Parts: sequence; C-alpha cells; structure tokens
Amino acid sequence: MDKVREMASFVAVVDAGSFVGAADATGASKAAISRHIAELEQRLGVRLLNRTTRRLSLTDDGQRFYSRARELLASLDEFESEMTSRTGEPSGLLRINAPLTFGVLHLAPLWGRFSALHPKVALDVTLNDRMVDLVDEGFDLAIRITSMPSSQLVSRKLASTRIVLCASPAYLEAHGTPAHPDELTRHRVIGYSYWSGRDEWGFTGPDGNVRVHTSPWMRTNNGDTCRAAALEGQGIILQPDFLVGGDLKQGTLVELMPNYHSVETGIHAVWPSRKHLPMKLRRLIDFLVAEFESPIWTRC
Repeated sequence: MDKVREMASFVAVVDAGSFVGAADATGASKAAISRHIAELEQRLGVRLLNRTTRRLSLTDDGQRFYSRARELLASLDEFESEMTSRTGEPSGLLRINAPLTFGVLHLAPLWGRFSALHPKVALDVTLNDRMVDLVDEGFDLAIRITSMPSSQLVSRKLASTRIVLCASPAYLEAHGTPAHPDELTRHRVIGYSYWSGRDEWGFTGPDGNVRVHTSPWMRTNNGDTCRAAALEGQGIILQPDFLVGGDLKQGTLVELMPNYHSVETGIHAVWPSRKHLPMKLRRLIDFLVAEFESPIWTRC
C-alpha cells in the first residue's frame, strides 16, 4: 500500500506541477506528499524530480517512472472499477479535457447531474482549446470538435455544430456586406488560431468549392474573443453556431453569404483505446450521449 501511495503522490505532483497542487488534488497535506516523494526516491535510489524555488521538472528517470506509474495506477483503478461493477456503483477519479467555450456553455451544467447519479465518481475537468495528448497528459476522456477524430482514439459522436460566417450590423453598415467569399480579402476578419485551415477559409456554394486566403487584422486562440470583437463591430468571424447561435437569433450578429456554407463538424467524446473500459468512464460516456440526444440540448 505504501508503494501505491508513493506512486500516486508522485503522479499527482507531476500532473499538478507542484506539491501544493498535488496536495489540493489528493486531499493529503503538502508535508505528506513531500515525504512520499522522498521515500520513493530513497527506495528507488534515483532522483525523480529536479526542484527549484520556482518550478519542478522531471529527470530522465522521473519521466520513465512517471509513464509506468501512471499506467499501473490506471490499471489498478480499472481493476477496482471492474470489481465495483458488481454492485453497480462506479467510483474513482475521471480526468476530462474539453474546449473552453463549449465546456463552459454546454458541459458545465451537466456535471452536477452526473454527480447526482454517480456520487462516488470525482471529476477533474480541464478546459482549453489546444489539442491535448490524452495518454501523455493523463486524461481519461476529451471532447473534440472535429470532422475526423484521431484514428488512434476511440470516439462516440455527441452532436454536430455548423461553422457560421457572421458580423455585426454596425460592421456591415460601415464596410458593406460581402456577397462572395472572394470579397473577404477586402474585409477586416478576425482569425481563430486553432482553425485547421489557419487563414484559408473554405466554402461550398452555387459555384462549387471556394477557398479564400484571408488576412486577419487580429488572431486569437479563443472563440469568445472572436465573438466579442465581432459584436463590437471589429470584423467578420467564422465560428460555431453553439457559440454565436444566440447572437444570430437576437440579430446582434448577422450570418453572411448563406448560400455559401462552411463545414458542419462533429462534437465527439474521445478516449484512449483500452481492452476493458472502466465502469466510471463507460457511465460518463453513456451519460453524455444521452444528454446530447435530448431535445432539451440546444446549440445556442
């Protein structure tokens, strides 16, 4: 049991990036976490962490041990889930990653309902828009908004979202309304840094597929920032309808060139391929699928 506790403390420190963060995540004291790491290093006879007053980093031995320790802890957690499945009560920690805006608007209201159904499951939800590596970063599940999930991951589609070209009435009054994608080269556009085509925007319309290279006056890695700038009349954006749908209904943003469609992309739950899916993760996936199949769910 001491070995498991030491490994768990070490993995928690690496995941959190600090002893204080690991203590908060595990509920143990900072002193206990430090003691576990010291005893682990002494027992193994190697240094696992480089410590400075400002940051922690893994040694080469620490990186190798971290990968194996996380696998072992995941296997132990999976085994416990299989055993508890006999009672129908999933338990343990689930680490989830999701895009920032979608996570705030459409996932945050769901976590309480999931917890009410499965009170022994703890959730650790991280929101960001970059493409995380589920295995290397220790996530059990991620939400991906993409046309094609990675073939190295298992996925289930939850919903779809349409990518919409839009701008505010004030911007259109000042700069005119483009009627063809080629005209976007003469307009102020706000670029989204994680857009797969970067500054090249593609559409399908009456004359087939059209691609145009835009020159954003601003780029940002956050869809909310794109939306806020567009609402202030600062330019044209290409964003999903789960973000701008309410603005389109209210008329604070106007869809442009409705005959020219951008992509409709899927919203997927993805997870690392495993022979035996832990019960807690299976319950979460089934819960999300049911929630997004519900007529109550809306994109805006």
